[in-house]
Amino acid sequence: MIGIWPLPGIPEIAAGDDLAGLILAATDRAGLTLEPGDIVVVTHKVVSKAEGRTAVALTDADYRRLIEEEAADIIRRRGDLVITRTAHGFICANAAVDRSNTPAGTAVLLPVDPDRSAHRLRRGLERASGVSLGVLITDTFGRAWRRGQTDVAIGMSGVVSVLDLRGSTDHEGRELSATEPAVADELAGAADLVMGKADRIPAALIRGTGLLGDGRAADLVRDPAEDFFL
Repeated sequence: MIGIWPLPGIPEIAAGDDLAGLILAATDRAGLTLEPGDIVVVTHKVVSKAEGRTAVALTDADYRRLIEEEAADIIRRRGDLVITRTAHGFICANAAVDRSNTPAGTAVLLPVDPDRSAHRLRRGLERASGVSLGVLITDTFGRAWRRGQTDVAIGMSGVVSVLDLRGSTDHEGRELSATEPAVADELAGAADLVMGKADRIPAALIRGTGLLGDGRAADLVRDPAEDFFL
């Protein structure tokens, strides 16, 4: 059985804060103790703030400039909306530069290397707890041809990214040739159900998945050569 718990009470994060320690304190307040196989899910915003990945955005012009600086490629423009490819390979709106849930006049940028950030946080949590864990860093993305947004994994350490079922068979004995569930994104979306941006809960604990492994965010980025539309 899979369980998902919010980890409330994490304060506003500033550059240099001990994020692992703050998450552990939130885990204690929630009446939980980290166990082997747990996956800690955290929004990129608190990771970015702890790493100092914020910038001044006093005006809309500042915001647009940050988007241009963070974008490795501009895919489409429509009015003020810009669809970009980041240096990480993520295709998203406005290079994921975000002015929500951050002090007025500032914007939050993606971590430079979200996988490395996840690995650093995982090691801190493991050292403090003494158990083997996984860590996912998430952000909210829109989806082509679908309304609404969902959280996806943009960084990970110790977690399976894609579960490759190709070559196995379905219950009728037919071989699966294309089935690759993006389990890291599924976990990110599930965790978002209990976190909630308006509730200021930037972290969650998932237990019982059996999905510890050696995934990377790059595993979830489709090679542009495979894209029919770009």
